[in-house]
Amino acid sequence: MSELKDVEKVALNLLARREHSQAELKNKLRLRKFDETTIESVLTHLIENDFQSDDRFVEMYVRMRSRLGYGPRRIAQELQPRGVSSELINQYLTGDLDWVRIAVHVRQKRFGRLIPTDFKEQAKQKHFLH
Repeated sequence: MSELKDVEKVALNLLARREHSQAELKNKLRLRKFDETTIESVLTHLIENDFQSDDRFVEMYVRMRSRLGYGPRRIAQELQPRGVSSELINQYLTGDLDWVRIAVHVRQKRFGRLIPTDFKEQAKQKHFLH
């Protein structure tokens, strides 16, 4: 099998498991010691055929992390090292997500519905949400 097919097979296997940013996918292929021009060629093909999409990756990542209770700052910090553009990150973080509703849900899930009156408990919950 040619190296082009090997790189494509590895890349598709990685994408079948989960979405990857273009930079993540490139790094994983580099770690496998594939030729740089072959990697670039395969990535171009995957992007053109919509097998890899940074838009889709960021959308999925923001949705997944926000469901776990992570806020926009934390999610942005996690996406930057994954090679995603700041514009794309901001587009999905300022989209239609209701961050206040998410924070309320996460707080209630962790601490219950009652709002604490005790200063120590309030501080604990504020620290958790921060």
